[in-house]
Amino acid sequence: MVPRRLHSWDLSPKEAIRVQRELSPRLVLSWDDRKVASVAGVDVSVKAGRARAAIVVLRYPDLDPIEGATAEADAVFPYVPGLLTFREGPVILAAWERLRSEPDLLLFDGQGIAHPRRMGLAAHVGLWLDRPSIGVAKSRLYGVHEPPSPDRGGTSDLYDEKNPERIIGSVLRTRSGVKPVFVSPGHRIDIEHAIEFTFACCTRYRLPETTRWAHRVAGGAQLLT
Repeated sequence: MVPRRLHSWDLSPKEAIRVQRELSPRLVLSWDDRKVASVAGVDVSVKAGRARAAIVVLRYPDLDPIEGATAEADAVFPYVPGLLTFREGPVILAAWERLRSEPDLLLFDGQGIAHPRRMGLAAHVGLWLDRPSIGVAKSRLYGVHEPPSPDRGGTSDLYDEKNPERIIGSVLRTRSGVKPVFVSPGHRIDIEHAIEFTFACCTRYRLPETTRWAHRVAGGAQLLT
């Protein structure tokens, strides 16, 4: 599966910021009620300047793995907070081209629109692939919020720092008494459904099964199906 081309990856950080601002208005932040029979986790591991991306597809809602694809490349773009896609995006797209199936929904270990320019990893790559995508981050990059309930399923709205009336995501407690995750829509999904699908992908652990599988495979583990 070959993704559409939106821009060059050979950019300076200043040029990358300009690209993010130009692409942000193209995001679709609504859900079209499509059937979801498969979900995929996306993660990237970077070691010694080498990036390894993994995309693992799981059946939905039972979350059994179907297939996985990986790709490796030099991480040539510098590590700059807020510009993660320009470091990890090319190798993710290379892994995508190796998939045999086309997942209905993607969950990224990163941000969606909970980003200073509303263009985190899930939003940016989701736009390249034109697929519904969700950012499920382990920590906050951007936004303000109150603590969610300590019980499993507790949520708290995540608000834009520059526009406090705009909700950009949710702080979701996936297990009682553990740190929450930061959920935000990427592309072709709204906040309500981003929370719903993320929570449905969480079983016994803090992180969704999509993230857990992708993290293992990105780290070098073999996918056994």
